[in-house]
Amino acid sequence: MDPDLSSLDALLDEEDADGYLVDDTSHNSTQQYLSGFEAHDPFVTLYTPEATVLLVSTLEFGRAKKQSRADEVRRLAEYDYRDVVAEHGPAEAKARVHASFLDDYGVSDVLTPERFPLGPADGLRDREVSVTPDHSDRVTEIRATKTDEEIEHVRAAQEANEASMRAAEELIADADVEDGRLVRDGEPLTSERVKEEIEVTLLRHGCGLDDTIVACGADAADPHDQGSGPLRADEPIIIDIFPRSKTTGYHADMTRTFLKGEPSETLREWYDLTHEALDAAFDAVEPGVTGADVHNVVCDVYEEAGHDTLRSNAMAETGFIHSTGHGVGLDVHELPSLSPSGEELKPGHVITVEPGLYDPSVGGVRIEDIAVVTEDGYENLTSYPVELVV
Repeated sequence: MDPDLSSLDALLDEEDADGYLVDDTSHNSTQQYLSGFEAHDPFVTLYTPEATVLLVSTLEFGRAKKQSRADEVRRLAEYDYRDVVAEHGPAEAKARVHASFLDDYGVSDVLTPERFPLGPADGLRDREVSVTPDHSDRVTEIRATKTDEEIEHVRAAQEANEASMRAAEELIADADVEDGRLVRDGEPLTSERVKEEIEVTLLRHGCGLDDTIVACGADAADPHDQGSGPLRADEPIIIDIFPRSKTTGYHADMTRTFLKGEPSETLREWYDLTHEALDAAFDAVEPGVTGADVHNVVCDVYEEAGHDTLRSNAMAETGFIHSTGHGVGLDVHELPSLSPSGEELKPGHVITVEPGLYDPSVGGVRIEDIAVVTEDGYENLTSYPVELVV
């Protein structure tokens, strides 16, 4: 199922633009979304209400024809790119070729992503092509609502995610305790060893990731501390995994907090309260509510229990010190946001809900599930159990 780009057509009409132009690699999610093509070298996508056209190197031509969602694929060689490079240099050649390419489709006025490269933009302007950044970030807004196919891509990535979380939990659960440290096969069990197991498991399930979080004790009190060194008994271990499918490019995201040994009374209270906040947030999720509404529900739970939140204390360094969640798709963090400025939730939005509490004297607790907003509520794509002690 192709995405609904009618609101992009409306934007082009509103701005009196002929098309939407992207010049980047597929690491740019807008590029991958509009083109349906994955390449590590930059290429050009021209979207108009009539057609989507790619301009690629000869090397990528055959693959782009087979794999992209474009209506047409053109080659740089059709515009004598090498000869122009030899005579005028690569920057001038790129400007001339891109301008000729746009002229072939009657395009003289384009919208671009806000981070469109400056050199190519100036080169087109020098050739009387109007280049205007899309400050509304319309394609990102469109990407927030997933098709059924995209939801299945996220679901598959989440299945891989849960397999890797299970492998990590088993390493911790099966560890021995010596002098307060976790030990496996006579060696200290470290954050790095658990991350390795996570990455290997994800690779076996067709996913990868740039980094992950395995943070123990005081490290876990910083929500984005990736963790390092030996893992310890009787202390919380936050594991946050956000893999990307190597086939589809879609992400998943999940966090669990584990403890080997005996939790303190405070830590147990924190965990149960965070689980309560998670459930309360999901009880609030349905079309028409805003991400801000859901975030406020979580703040209510924590504040009523006497904890700081950034809502009650903008300078808080302990307590609930981040937003409640975010959208997930081609980017691991995308729209919508479950935060004080969170937008209206709509069917097809894939979101995380991840309440947490943090204090270096105790450690950290975070629980995160991923779900899709449906016509009458939500479907939780997470089946992994929520349990502290392993």
